[in-house]
Amino acid sequence: MLRKNIFLFLLIIVSLIANSQDLDKKKAIARIAKLESTYGQMAQKIWTYAEVGYKEKQSSLLLQETLKQAGFAIEAGVADIPTAFVATFGQGKPVIGIMAEYDALPGLSQDTIPVKRSLGGNSGHACGHHLFGTGSVAAAIAVKDWMKETGQKGTIKLYGCPAEEGGAGKVYMVRAGLFAQSDIMLHWHPNDENTVAASSSLANKAGKFRFYGLASHAAASPERGRSALDGVEAMDYMVNMMREHVPASTRIHYVITNGGKAPNIVPDFAEVYYYIRSPNRNVVFDVWDRVEKAAEGAALGTGTKFEVELISGVYEILPNEHLAEVMAANLKMVGGYVLSPIETAFAKQLQQTPGMEPMDLNTTNQVFLNRPDPSSGGSTDVGDVSWVVPTIGLGTATWVPGTSAHSWQAVASGGTSIGRKGMMVAAKTIALTAIDLFKNPKMIQEATDEWTKKRGVDFQYKSLLGNRKPALNYRDN
Repeated sequence: MLRKNIFLFLLIIVSLIANSQDLDKKKAIARIAKLESTYGQMAQKIWTYAEVGYKEKQSSLLLQETLKQAGFAIEAGVADIPTAFVATFGQGKPVIGIMAEYDALPGLSQDTIPVKRSLGGNSGHACGHHLFGTGSVAAAIAVKDWMKETGQKGTIKLYGCPAEEGGAGKVYMVRAGLFAQSDIMLHWHPNDENTVAASSSLANKAGKFRFYGLASHAAASPERGRSALDGVEAMDYMVNMMREHVPASTRIHYVITNGGKAPNIVPDFAEVYYYIRSPNRNVVFDVWDRVEKAAEGAALGTGTKFEVELISGVYEILPNEHLAEVMAANLKMVGGYVLSPIETAFAKQLQQTPGMEPMDLNTTNQVFLNRPDPSSGGSTDVGDVSWVVPTIGLGTATWVPGTSAHSWQAVASGGTSIGRKGMMVAAKTIALTAIDLFKNPKMIQEATDEWTKKRGVDFQYKSLLGNRKPALNYRDN
């Protein structure tokens, strides 16, 4: 009888703890939901600002001011980056960090309509970072309110991370030791579905190759000129032939950012911007070296000179299955959302535009957990963070199902109520995950043990960018 009574007592205790956790989570969800309109307006402001990497002055300031008014201490201009910041509430362990991004992409200005129409600007939020930054701030504030209400010990940090799109802002923040202050890092990203998986990403190295020649009259005295554009084109031709002789998973992209000013002038300057990607950063190292050799050969063959500026270099993400399980359970609890009749009409029209994939619109109301995805097709500086702190993230449906990132359709969707609804799913899921981690130190330890085993006890982080300073003007032509 005594044993049975003890068992019942323990069962009651466990039930009370579970109910307490559920109550905390329900309150956090309610807090975020209550401010949906406020956060929606914030995100829309940043969508309108559409500031590119390292130029996000208004966007960064808006997020900082919101956090400051909520009681966070702000450290601005960290890691020698004017638009980077760290917001902190609480003290002591554990320390849970949340990442926020807010940079836009160049050349993708778009109205919030289901047909292609520029607003006349030079950039647009085609990767949804206006939602990313705002949603992460919403989560951090909700966790802060919970900590204050319950007396929970520990620290919540919000990391304002600029220039994810090719600028590697987080890499400089990693180098400055900022993320090492946290025990766990949480993040999310806009998507066309709601998903959590312990997935990796592509390592990436990017830079600008600049060729210098001699200007001359292209008709009267072409023999006196040496075309910098010839250097760029010769390099591109050799790199394109090289594609046959690299691992199949390697990605090589380039764009000529400057090819001269007029056809009748032999260009004395030309520039090409390259990205090299692979699931393994060691392959990136090797292919990048070969691309530099191609540039060297092109300069030699065209009688020009060249220089290379390394702009970005990021690791592949180190996935963490323990953290993925914790976040997946919370995403399942939050669930997706249903499109309204107006949103459905918008989505159906958008799905008919070129570049879209036909998908079930009910995807927004579904949750996809732990689907096999050995490596996503993109790269992110979250990868570097994941090698210095156990890290996990999720994707939520902020775009019409079937939408590709970096498209005008993503800009249009992300600027509507569809984007806001997906952002709220992310904010709630991150807040609940942070609450779990604060209340269950064992989760943190299990995630840390997995992380240590995967990266190796002798691992030492070394930036792919070396010692270069932040490329604050990388978006300037």
